[in-house]
Amino acid sequence: MHILDAADLPDRIIGAFGSTGFTLGHVGDGVHAIVIRLDAGGRIGRHPAVRPQLLIPVSGRAAVAGGDATPPVGIGPGQAVVWDQGESHETTTDAGLIAVILEGDEIAALR
Repeated sequence: MHILDAADLPDRIIGAFGSTGFTLGHVGDGVHAIVIRLDAGGRIGRHPAVRPQLLIPVSGRAAVAGGDATPPVGIGPGQAVVWDQGESHETTTDAGLIAVILEGDEIAALR
């Protein structure tokens, strides 16, 4: 067994789509899972989902919005959000967020 601190994952800073304070940690090749960290006040700018996508907060809270006109919804640990392939979406946080994102066709069945 190996206990892993998400801060130890190889990461890169993402600035696309107006994103700020957004670091992406890649879990592994062939695995459609990533760990994300958003700093306090961070934002993953509005962009289309490449595949069906599931965001699962591990710590912190986020406001998430999808392609419809509804206002952002707050989520935290114990909750998740699913976006369809091609759906425009964004995530923001006031206090910071660590989350796991799973991507793949099977995610669409969770909708």
